[in-house]
Amino acid sequence: MNRYQQIIGRINYGLFLAIVALLPAPQIVLRYACVAWIILWFLEGRWLTFSLRRSAVRVQVIPFLLFALWYGWKAVSGLWAADHAAWAWQMERYMTFGLLLPVGIWGVNEWYDWQTAGKVLVAGCVSALPIYLGYMTALFYHPEWVPASFLNNEWTQHTDWWMFFSDNISHIKHRLFLCSVELFGAIIAFRLYRRRLRILLPLWAAMLSVIPLTSSRQSILTAVALFIVGLIALVPKPRRLRYGIAIGISGIVLGAGLLHFHPRMQEFELSDIKEMRELSYYHDVRLNIWGAALQQPQDYIAYGLGAGQSGNYLKEKYQAVHFDGYVAKQYHAHCQYLEEAMEIGLPGLLFFLLAWLSIPVCTSKKGRQTALLFTFLFILNMFTDCVFGKFDGVALWAVGLLFILLQSDPQREEQSAGDTERH
Repeated sequence: MNRYQQIIGRINYGLFLAIVALLPAPQIVLRYACVAWIILWFLEGRWLTFSLRRSAVRVQVIPFLLFALWYGWKAVSGLWAADHAAWAWQMERYMTFGLLLPVGIWGVNEWYDWQTAGKVLVAGCVSALPIYLGYMTALFYHPEWVPASFLNNEWTQHTDWWMFFSDNISHIKHRLFLCSVELFGAIIAFRLYRRRLRILLPLWAAMLSVIPLTSSRQSILTAVALFIVGLIALVPKPRRLRYGIAIGISGIVLGAGLLHFHPRMQEFELSDIKEMRELSYYHDVRLNIWGAALQQPQDYIAYGLGAGQSGNYLKEKYQAVHFDGYVAKQYHAHCQYLEEAMEIGLPGLLFFLLAWLSIPVCTSKKGRQTALLFTFLFILNMFTDCVFGKFDGVALWAVGLLFILLQSDPQREEQSAGDTERH
């Protein structure tokens, strides 16, 4: 490697660490950091080396290739998209899915180390908590400090701290993505410190503490599930079945109790699902949105409306039933699967699911645990929100896939295994 590549390579790795540290931060800083990181990767010239290893091809290429093909199918859908400006905007936002294909094929330089990056992620997650909590507390007691652009959102109307935090945290960082980053940090902390229980449990407690405050229902469910999985995995293998069943049952009972008494969970009734196509303001907002989208699935189920077209389609449905508030707020699908079905049809949705399932299937043993938990995290959260609707979700996807790539690289396995044993 010449001096030019060394300099660019070190800067590139430094930018990657900066992206990892900034995952809990607002998306605007993430966007610029990710663009600079990808540009520097190409400037480094790794794609000119053609040094592919046969043993690494299956692990590295297939998930990246499938996501790039999914992105390509969205590009093709522009041929029948009615609003080409909306199509172009989505293609720009999703460009990372195509640009990461060469990174998946040719890999990254030798300075990349998933354990160092993991510690940066955990540090970023833990340090973000007092920043957000402190800022929100200050605004609650000093509403005059609220930025003028936020005043229309009735920040000063709340009298309960819990509801104030849960309703307004998304103005700084969308609560779904904040929770997702904290949960991914918990996954990485488990991989790093699973042999040091005294370190692991306080880190878990810190990273999971913010989730109930955000009132993100799918994040609460995910946190309970991952916590149960983590505790079971800490049990020695000879006793795992016996103690695992007890931990699982206890965790489910505890989680169900917490969810039952949580204010956001009490807003939701499963019986409303049967009536969601009746489109009533008395129902959960998401159920109204899903009901509107499912009024006439024959409009899109075959090949979709085209990338970026779901917003205009839903707007027409809202206007038809005089949901003026929904039109004004431009509510999106709030379900990644439903959005994919509307935009690229059932075949495109199946291809999208195949891309996700390929992550744990095409990952070597060293990275499979992270791959399974990471895929589970996204699959569950995609049920109730469009995780790629903002760049936060795209950035977390990119970082997660690169963590799995680094853990699965055959040339790094021995070093990673030795470091893990020492921890």
